[in-house]
Amino acid sequence: MAFWLMKSEPESYSWEDLVRDGTTAWDGVRNNLAALNLKAMAVGDEAFFYRSVEAPAVVGVMRVTRAAFPDAKDASGRWVAVQVEPVRAIGPVALSVLKATPSLAKMQVLTAFRLSVARVTDDEWAEVLRLAG
Repeated sequence: MAFWLMKSEPESYSWEDLVRDGTTAWDGVRNNLAALNLKAMAVGDEAFFYRSVEAPAVVGVMRVTRAAFPDAKDASGRWVAVQVEPVRAIGPVALSVLKATPSLAKMQVLTAFRLSVARVTDDEWAEVLRLAG
């Protein structure tokens, strides 16, 4: 199993929206590296739900339920989406806490901050969960 972090702006799609819906297609990703990360995901992989922009923080854990498939919002056929479901709420673990934690200094979300879908190492995953309590 691999681990990921996926960002969403709360006014576009929030953790609460995912919990209400029970599942969603994670689509609309238009960055090459983020799209490659989506393509690398497998069913059963887990991802942090990261609330961006307003009070940025990790707020939940999601599970991939369907691997990469064509993004229905993309007429060109270039981009992909994955299906996810909520697992549990956590934290929140604020961006400021992530930045202040030395063991997370190389975390992809902190080194490529504009990346909307990022890899998370096993050690980073464990550390964020520890910070979440």
